[in-house]
Amino acid sequence: MARRSRGEGSLHQRKDGRWQAALQVDGVRRTVYGRTRQEAARKLADLQRQAMAAGALPQPGTKTLADLVGHWLETAAPNLKPRTLADYRQTFRLYIAPTLGQVRLDRLTPDRLQRLYSDLQARGRQRAAHKAHAVLHRALKLAVLWRWLSDNPAERVLPPTYQAARKDMWTPWELNVFLAGAREHRLYPAWVLALASGCRLGELLALTWADVDPDAGTLRVARNLQRIGGEWVITEPKTSAGVRAIALPGEGVAALRLQRERQAAWRIEAGNAWQDLGLVFTRANGEPLHQASVSHGLRSECKRLGIPALSPHGLRHLHASLLLGQGLPVPAVSRRLGHAHAGITMTVYAHALGSGDQDAARAIGQALGSGGQRLRSA
Repeated sequence: MARRSRGEGSLHQRKDGRWQAALQVDGVRRTVYGRTRQEAARKLADLQRQAMAAGALPQPGTKTLADLVGHWLETAAPNLKPRTLADYRQTFRLYIAPTLGQVRLDRLTPDRLQRLYSDLQARGRQRAAHKAHAVLHRALKLAVLWRWLSDNPAERVLPPTYQAARKDMWTPWELNVFLAGAREHRLYPAWVLALASGCRLGELLALTWADVDPDAGTLRVARNLQRIGGEWVITEPKTSAGVRAIALPGEGVAALRLQRERQAAWRIEAGNAWQDLGLVFTRANGEPLHQASVSHGLRSECKRLGIPALSPHGLRHLHASLLLGQGLPVPAVSRRLGHAHAGITMTVYAHALGSGDQDAARAIGQALGSGGQRLRSA
């Protein structure tokens, strides 16, 4: 029997019916298994490609998926936004670790990942399945780079699909009901400024009085304030487009002036307990507002007024939809929202562009009609 050459590998069927493939390079031997000959042969080919490219076989050892994710997030932390890092950790802890955390990397097959996604989707957690796949794909891609794995099993699955539900919108009547009925609420100025500026909630909560100019009717967005792991964290916008100046309508300026008056009264009432952080929107003692408080207050006020409940992000969504509905060009709306590029705006707010498509249909119809007359007279 001829001796196999270096890197050729072996392939045979076991007594239990499974197929086994093995490859040895420089004294290091790796064995992979498949339910069919084709599956085992494909895994062997993956090992051979890895050995050819790197000059060595992957070395997963006894490392688990939890080991990998822990190393990945530790090394990636300096390059990730605090909120992104917290979201990755939460996604792994809640949706991945309970079933796959202690699985060895060399036993993490595509079908196990697919079952995880399917189980989450069966429980109505479509968004969780989508997030779990994103985390797994990034972590396992790094495992290949580190030679802990020969290939990324997350690339050989059917990625779970997720489409965010269409956000509720207020009619003009409901908007008027809100503006008239919520005025006495202590968070009213923050809600109105969200409507008038289109800012994200974290951007509004990070605003300082140095960032706003009521006389000029402008504000400058440069930071984001979030509560992460029990601590207040200030971060820069995701992209350079997030740093922007926004012109305010009269309603936005009025909201800022109302907030300044109310805050001055709170400052006097709090006395020495006042926390002077320079923030525009605060609690009654000057401390930062919690995003959950703003969101919960808005839902409660909507319920009291008998109108559909919106989140603070829903106010931003309404702001953009109203601008697009009024015919403002997409690039201008995109800049105001701080989107990285206009394509994001067009994707998120496609519903608000529908009337423009009807205008296009009428225009091409008129052109074809006049063209048809010229053809008939020719």
